[in-house]
Amino acid sequence: MILTSRRLAALLLAGVAVIALALWVSSRSSQEATQQSGQLILPGLQHSVNTVTEVRLVKGDGTHTTLRKGTTDWLVAERGFPADSSRVRKLLLDLAQLQVVEEKTSDPASYPQIGVEDVSSPKAAGTRIELVEPGKTSSLIVGNPSGTNSSYVRMSGSKPSWLASPQLTPDADPRRWLDASVIDLPEGRIQNVVEHPATGASYTVVRPSAQQAVFNVPDLPKGRELASASAANPVASALSSLTLDDVHKAASGATYPDHVTFQTFDGLTVDVTGRKDGDRRFIVLNARSSSKSAAAEAQALNSRFGGWEIEIQGYKYDSIFQPLDGLLKPLPVVARTKGKGRTVGLPAALKARAPQ
Repeated sequence: MILTSRRLAALLLAGVAVIALALWVSSRSSQEATQQSGQLILPGLQHSVNTVTEVRLVKGDGTHTTLRKGTTDWLVAERGFPADSSRVRKLLLDLAQLQVVEEKTSDPASYPQIGVEDVSSPKAAGTRIELVEPGKTSSLIVGNPSGTNSSYVRMSGSKPSWLASPQLTPDADPRRWLDASVIDLPEGRIQNVVEHPATGASYTVVRPSAQQAVFNVPDLPKGRELASASAANPVASALSSLTLDDVHKAASGATYPDHVTFQTFDGLTVDVTGRKDGDRRFIVLNARSSSKSAAAEAQALNSRFGGWEIEIQGYKYDSIFQPLDGLLKPLPVVARTKGKGRTVGLPAALKARAPQ
């Protein structure tokens, strides 16, 4: 068959188009698989980091956190509570600067070795990070750390994986993204503390002026004394740099048997009530003011924590609701021999009342 010049030209053009398409696909595949050292994993993010409206972190075991950008700050959606915005910002900046150190495996069978397998399995080691921008969502799997400066990463739905820097250690637990600050009420501001523990005697820790460094405990039980001159001072500093472990909406009908009130010289009063639930400890805050200077502070505390139950560490709970016995010298020991007792180290005034 004799080809006309028009038919020949059409075949040549078709051949050129096929070759061009093959070269384009090949170049795209080659570019995906052979990123060079120093290239950005998420190119363009450094220019659009401020447009990210949501960050999602997901683990294979179902643990997940959704960070949503508000008008002025970030929010942990799973709690409805403010996030640590500085930490969110750091994650975004680290992602924007994330660059290839070297190419690693493209074999899915080898992904688990570096923790970049899909997080659809509960056994998956990595964390998927999804960045939501207007009209665009980027998804990256962050696997195992390497050394102190790098991590293994892979774009979701893509075969190549890389060793990349800076090191990323994303946590999908919502608690880790909460703004943990609660209140910082230093000892220097405290005038008095009134303790009403669930069990044991109520008592007051007080000082007449801010210039007096040591707090007193009036009306101690007869025959008892403080373990040291400054034994009551830790009670006054119990709300200094207080942080939370978690927050929950206050349950309707929940009871808080422990109660303490902190009052400052400048007119701020903070009521703290608490409860125990197994190994967990919860408090509720309520503030009020008796002066203009403390009004804004009280309002800010109530606005932030009104309706919330704050979970704190056990040792902090114990320092806030300190029993009176914890401030006092131990009771004298009474030794008994053959049904008769003898006192050891008792003052003369108490020996007469010791059991014989």
